[in-house]
Amino acid sequence: MRPLILLPAGVAILGAVALGSPGLVDRFLPRQGSESTSSLVKTEPAEPEPDTPADVVLAQAGGGNSSSGTTEQSAKVDETALRYFAAKGDTKRLEAEIARLKALYPNWLPPKNPLATGPTSDLQLEAMWKLYSEGKFAAVRKAVADRQAAEPGWQVPQDLLDRLAVAEARDQLIGASDLKQYDKVVQLAATNASLLTCGDVDVLWRVAEAFVRTDRKDRARDAYLYVLKNCDKPEERFATVQKALPLLPRTDIDQLLAEERKTPDGKGEFDPLRADIARQSLANAGDDAKLVVAPADLSLVEKLANDQGLVSDAVLLGWYHLRRDSPQAAETWFRRAYDKQNSAETAQGLALALVDISRPAEAESVLFQWRNTSDDTRKVYLAAVANLLALTPPPQISAEVLDRMSRAVAEAKDTTSAEQFGWYADALNQFQTATQWFALALGWKPDDEPSAYGLALMRWKLADHAGVRDIQRAWVGRSERIARVGEPEAKPRETGKVPSALPPLRQPGSQPGAVSEPRTPAAPDFGMRAAPTRQARVAPAKTRGCRETQDPRGLTPTQALTRGWCLMEINRPLEAAAAFEVALGGTGQTRSDAAYGQSLAYLRAGLADQAAVASSKAPLSRDRAVEVRVALLETQALAAFEHQRYPETVMALEERARIAPERINLMILRGYAYLKLYRFGDAEQVFRAAAATGDRDALKALGDLERARNRN
Repeated sequence: MRPLILLPAGVAILGAVALGSPGLVDRFLPRQGSESTSSLVKTEPAEPEPDTPADVVLAQAGGGNSSSGTTEQSAKVDETALRYFAAKGDTKRLEAEIARLKALYPNWLPPKNPLATGPTSDLQLEAMWKLYSEGKFAAVRKAVADRQAAEPGWQVPQDLLDRLAVAEARDQLIGASDLKQYDKVVQLAATNASLLTCGDVDVLWRVAEAFVRTDRKDRARDAYLYVLKNCDKPEERFATVQKALPLLPRTDIDQLLAEERKTPDGKGEFDPLRADIARQSLANAGDDAKLVVAPADLSLVEKLANDQGLVSDAVLLGWYHLRRDSPQAAETWFRRAYDKQNSAETAQGLALALVDISRPAEAESVLFQWRNTSDDTRKVYLAAVANLLALTPPPQISAEVLDRMSRAVAEAKDTTSAEQFGWYADALNQFQTATQWFALALGWKPDDEPSAYGLALMRWKLADHAGVRDIQRAWVGRSERIARVGEPEAKPRETGKVPSALPPLRQPGSQPGAVSEPRTPAAPDFGMRAAPTRQARVAPAKTRGCRETQDPRGLTPTQALTRGWCLMEINRPLEAAAAFEVALGGTGQTRSDAAYGQSLAYLRAGLADQAAVASSKAPLSRDRAVEVRVALLETQALAAFEHQRYPETVMALEERARIAPERINLMILRGYAYLKLYRFGDAEQVFRAAAATGDRDALKALGDLERARNRN
């Protein structure tokens, strides 16, 4: 049985009289005009202010006859409990009882020496009070009934009955609260207002929670505020704000904090709580990029991190900045945490930031030892691997690192990283190795079109035409680019078309902060095969003379050069490349024109690697060299986006922009690459710059960006 918590001295509210006290209960209990509500307040129409001290409220409740009424009541004051507590030497309860009686009877004066008050002459009544003080309320009821049966004329003190009823109501309220019967909690509080005092703050906390659970948070806020405005125990005041934190919105919490008092040393009593609140604010923001953190909270956590040096604070700040597209700031905080404590959490956060600022080699090194700690760390590690392999130009990676990355990819059966291994090998002209990686990726995920395309392309480069046809038959009707592997295009394809709709972004991992993966499912098809920005002005030739198939190896370099330009006019780039190869046997301008022509032919065929090689076979004029370089970078960017290698897309476009003006359609492409990498801030900057020209695709891209942000 729970003992009754009595009112401390100086707070005269506990007791049956509080049933008639306006302002202390009505300010946060429902005003329904019901019978139960009207019984709570029996006063004149004028209602005191909510925070009126208890003795003033009680005086107002008495109306104009309070003085004479209390004089008459003073002769009827029941001092039984007072004498009992005095006899037992229970000073705390004695003081509380004196305060209660003074609240009931303002003109009553306590004995000058209550501790000297002799014991009661009614031993049976004393025994009842003893049972009451022990919380044995059923036993009190039985003792009362037994005595009334034995002594029909005996009258039980009303004070005992009132206090017994309040104690029993408290037990009912606690029980209802424990059973989560919140409507019943509110009802019991409304009919037993004497429970809602500083003498029993636990009841006030439970009623406040009941208000929250019944969608009356404003009443809950008022209940917590009542404690802070009227109650003095530091530990109860502190606990009040603690209990309100998970239940009330931040605006209400700020109202509670405004009631802070200073400690004797001049500090705010809620200073430790303010730190916890700020930390929780950043933790929530680390999970939800849309949450706005008050600058004061951010500044406080930064100060705590600098002053106290806790790893947990640095990690909080790292996740906060990472989720807000500030990877440089995130790297700074995660690095500080990692240097102090090399753990899975600090390494994962640091790796994410490093990937986001295009330093995947460091990310791979940092996270390697923790890669199998959890599914999340494994995903981040594999993302670092994929981003490292996708760098342009292909980075020099040691055999040791390549070996451990390949083992990790094989162990995880990660299709994305396997594809990137394939493209990495392809970039190094290791077509057989690339074939093995694409085949491995396709084995893990048979419906992965990028892996199938990579495998078909590698087989074509290895002259495995039967193998190419096998893949084309398996993907017939499902992939246009696979169907076109090894075939000349029927007509030039449109350059840089912005997708009509951005597919949904994949949500990466469960930790705060998005993994900058180099691919997401169902990337938009830009409908082109890497056509160069502008075609060279071809030499005059009659197309009729090159429509028939002819082996160019029987031609002179000059004849082969003429045939190459002719074949370019009728859009047969692979045959043109073969003709230009013969023309490369010439000298001087013929050889230079042949290298230039072969570069354009391979670009039109979508073979950027071969185009790059062709451009180096003979010296080109400065203008032609720039033109080919621009076209190569644009082709690489478009191909990388089509293959869902978004870091590579960004780097190629940035390099292109350094040597040639960036067209609007390529700006939008770069923006979509940022969007795929969850770099929303960069994407918005690019889209807005493009939209400022009035471009419709750029305006639509801003809408795609907003939808992507809402999903994440």
